[in-house]
Amino acid sequence: MSLVVQHCGGCGRDYFPHRILCPTCGTADLEERPLERGRVVASTRTSDGSTLLTVECAPDLQVVARLVGDGDLESGQELPLTTSLLTPGPAAYVPTPARAEDDPRRLPSDMPLRECTIPGMLLARASLTPEAPLLVCGDVRRTAAEMVEAVARAAGALAERGVIAGERVAFLASNRVELLDLVLGAAWLGAVAVPVNTAARGSQLHHILANSGARLLVVEAEIEPHVNDLPALPDLQARWVLGEQTAAMGAPVPPAAVAPGDPAAILYTSGTTGVSKGVVCPQAQFWWWGCNVSEQIGIRSDDVLHTCLPLFHTNALNAFSQALVSGATYVLGGRFSASRFWSQMVESGATVTYLLGAMVGILDSRPPSDLDRAHRVRMALSPATPGRLLAPFRERFGVALLDGYGSTETNAVVATRPGEERPGYIGRLQPGFHMRVVDADGADVPPGTPGELLLRSDQPFAFASGYFGMPEATTAAWQDLWFHTGDRIAVEADGSMRFVDRIKDVIRRRGENISSVEVEDVLRAHPAVADVAVYAVDSELGEDEVMAAVVAKEALDLDFEDLVEFCGPRLAAYAIPRFMLRLDALPLTENGKVRKPELRSRGTDGAWDRQPPRPRPTAPASAPTERTAHA
Repeated sequence: MSLVVQHCGGCGRDYFPHRILCPTCGTADLEERPLERGRVVASTRTSDGSTLLTVECAPDLQVVARLVGDGDLESGQELPLTTSLLTPGPAAYVPTPARAEDDPRRLPSDMPLRECTIPGMLLARASLTPEAPLLVCGDVRRTAAEMVEAVARAAGALAERGVIAGERVAFLASNRVELLDLVLGAAWLGAVAVPVNTAARGSQLHHILANSGARLLVVEAEIEPHVNDLPALPDLQARWVLGEQTAAMGAPVPPAAVAPGDPAAILYTSGTTGVSKGVVCPQAQFWWWGCNVSEQIGIRSDDVLHTCLPLFHTNALNAFSQALVSGATYVLGGRFSASRFWSQMVESGATVTYLLGAMVGILDSRPPSDLDRAHRVRMALSPATPGRLLAPFRERFGVALLDGYGSTETNAVVATRPGEERPGYIGRLQPGFHMRVVDADGADVPPGTPGELLLRSDQPFAFASGYFGMPEATTAAWQDLWFHTGDRIAVEADGSMRFVDRIKDVIRRRGENISSVEVEDVLRAHPAVADVAVYAVDSELGEDEVMAAVVAKEALDLDFEDLVEFCGPRLAAYAIPRFMLRLDALPLTENGKVRKPELRSRGTDGAWDRQPPRPRPTAPASAPTERTAHA
């Protein structure tokens, strides 16, 4: 039996089977077509000893599947595409990534560095394709030329309120067209945009506004009362309150003569491990985000990029850069809603979308729907997705989940390219970057050994320039001219990278380092578990104990003893959680990250304990006590 795809009679492309609409032209003129033969493009040996083949089977289509039996196949070799040779279960069908040189609507990669700024990208896009669609946000639809006009007017509105080059402007608003216009308008003016997490309140919000030294605050009317409750902010001189109606902008102003290294934005970290730090993002960092991601995942000028992530998050801002560089259309959606997600993809005609790991699990847990295959989305950039969901998500929704690694401070450093998805791995280091993986003393570790990831870039201004107003934090993070990520990574001999944990989340028990991510992956595989967070709590002996906060799936019983038994053959004994606590939902940031400090602060009150408490040892009254520190 041959492998079967669907062939579109409208545009002639072949795609993953069982679509309702063609992902390229949107028509329903689809028919099944067997694939008889293919040509080997790449052969990858996996950690379990098997072989994954990437086979080109049509001009615009590759298939990735596991080879049955032993044997080596060379690149360029032809082979029959039968299920007796390739296993059908893990097969993945992916459109052949477009090459930049094949798309005349893509901005040239050799643009002068001086033009690789936000104003430079906007002007270059409007010059190359002035009438091409660029932005969709609700009822607003704009061409590239109209986008330049809107940004110039937003910059004019800021200038009318006294904003000058170099000043910081804070924005506290949900996704709306004015927010994007004004963030870009600040960069156009040479000012610095400070988009703030809309969930920030109290001391966190006060810290961000005070630390940034913002002169003007643009705030939605619904959020303004939370600002009124804050202590005095001496630097904040004015507010601009946005109502429900589209805000009136000013007269257009010409772009400022900004340099690629000038700051364009200060993006504050979520503060899950401490006080929020303002990451200073230079103008050219957004150019490199657009270039790198567009090339890595094969974004084309006919793509529609739909994001539901918030504009205070680097992901959503960088998706707009990808549209500018590639010539694609950018759709700025509202807040993520699992119940409306696929209908929104259908309505926008999205071909590429952006998800965080938690969102993937939520979508996968929903009941089947006719909308599961009614959309045109072919891939989602989805960092931190559990490896076990890659194949089921593709089989159900027809969407390839592409992992990767990049932070607000860095860029698209590690990527999984279409067709290279590998459960448990985040991809490979990309051209233009260098890395080291080191131990606690700063020495390089052998392949396969976890250590802290250190990064450098060959691309000018591709990384952030530091933390605003925090020289000590900047020095600590960029010591030895390497950026210290704070993440534990293991790199295999073939260059494949595996995320182990945040260093601050590593649990030390009985002399062993335990990855909370690995324990979470095992617990999530239990049929009754919807979500879980694993973290350290204190034990009676002064070391760490492993605790898990567990969210159960609806209408399913959660038996902690059953969970422990489930972990037995899958985890080392020292890594199995001692304490377990059932919660209705995990505390999350607006970016979908678990607030582990909040969970740790609760201690073990109300938690189930799988072993009786051990009494603290006491030294004889006549003997001196001594504390020994272990590395």
